[in-house]
Amino acid sequence: MSNLSKRSTVYFDPRILQALKMRAASSHLSVSELIDEAVRLLMREDQEDLAAASKRAAEPEISYEDLLNDLKSHGKI
Repeated sequence: MSNLSKRSTVYFDPRILQALKMRAASSHLSVSELIDEAVRLLMREDQEDLAAASKRAAEPEISYEDLLNDLKSHGKI
């Protein structure tokens, strides 16, 4: 972890914390390192989701009712 890291308090369900500590010990990482990596992964996934949504922004919208009618007309439901 970088020297520029900031400290924060995070509260976990006791069983989740126990599992996190066990995972940290078995992977030779600190709990802090695991949490940092998990948050980074979550942010990367968010970035990918936003990029995908942005690419699809120009697609035509269809209402749920129209979608059901289309599925019915094509024998899907």
